[in-house]
Amino acid sequence: MSARVGLVVNPTAGKGRGTPAGRDAHERLVALGLDVVDLSGPTLAQASDRARAAAVAGLDALVVVGGDGMVHLGANVVAGTDVPLGIVAAGTGNDVARSLGLPRGDVAASVAAIGAALDRAPRAVDAVRVGTPGTSAREWFVGVLSCGLDAAVNARANGYSWPRGELRYVRALVAEVGRYRPFGYRVTHDGTVWEAASPIVAVANCPWFGGGVPIAPDARVDDGLLDVVVADPLDRPGVMRVLPAVYRGRHLENPRVRVFQARSLLVEPLTDLGATPPPAFADGERVGPLPVRLDVVPGALKVLT
Repeated sequence: MSARVGLVVNPTAGKGRGTPAGRDAHERLVALGLDVVDLSGPTLAQASDRARAAAVAGLDALVVVGGDGMVHLGANVVAGTDVPLGIVAAGTGNDVARSLGLPRGDVAASVAAIGAALDRAPRAVDAVRVGTPGTSAREWFVGVLSCGLDAAVNARANGYSWPRGELRYVRALVAEVGRYRPFGYRVTHDGTVWEAASPIVAVANCPWFGGGVPIAPDARVDDGLLDVVVADPLDRPGVMRVLPAVYRGRHLENPRVRVFQARSLLVEPLTDLGATPPPAFADGERVGPLPVRLDVVPGALKVLT
C-alpha cells in the first residue's frame, strides 16, 4: 500500500509562485505512487485545521509547500507526534530548509528528497514551545524567535498595503530606525537574569532568519540548546553600525553583542529601562506580546531529509 501524504500549499509563497509550485509538487508526489490528500485551504487557519484532522485520522507524512511560515504551520500540526514533516521550500526566506540542508526553490529536487526519505527513518530535530507564562496556550516554532527591532519592522511592514514585496520591509525599517528607542528587557535563564535597554533579543534554534541573515551562526537544530542573541544598550548610531554587520554575520565581533545558550528561558518587558518591546515573531509569524516562556524540546520534530 502506498504511503498516505497530506499536502498543504501556501498560495502566496515565493512572491505569488506558491500555487504553481504546489501543483508541481502534487503532480510529482502522485507520480511517486503516493496517496496525496490536498489539505490546502483558503486561509492558513483553515489549512491548519484540515491538516490536524487528517493527521489524527492517519497520515504517513505531512508535506508543506512554501516558506518558513508553512514550516511553522506544519510543525504546529506534527511536532510531538510520529508524523514526519516534508518541506518543499518555495518561499522567499526558506531559512529552516537552509538549516536542514534541504533543496530551496527547486520543487523537483525537494519532492525527490521527500520520496527517498520516506524509505528510511526521518531525522529528529529540536522544536521550541513558546507561550504566555501562567497559561496553557503554547505553539511550536523551528527557526528563530525575535522580539527586537527586526520584529518591530516585521509588525510595521505587515500593516502596510504598499509598496509590494520586500520594499515594504525597507519602508518599515526606515520608519522604525527613525523612531528607535532601546527596548527594555529582562531575560531569565538557568537562574541567571540579564536586564538591559537593548535593540535585540533573538532566540535561535537555527542559524538564520529573515532570508539568510546569520543571526546566530553557531546555532544547531539538533543540539537541545537555544542560542540567545542580545545586545547591551545601543543608541541609534550604535544600531546603525551593528545592523550592516548582522547581514554579514559579523555582529558577534562587536563586544556589545553577546550570545548565551539555554534550554528554557523567560523573556519579559522591562519598561523601567526602555520602550515596550514589540510583539514576538517566530519563523516570521506573529506569536504575540511579551512576556513569553520558551522551552526547547529535543527531537520533537521528525523531518524527511
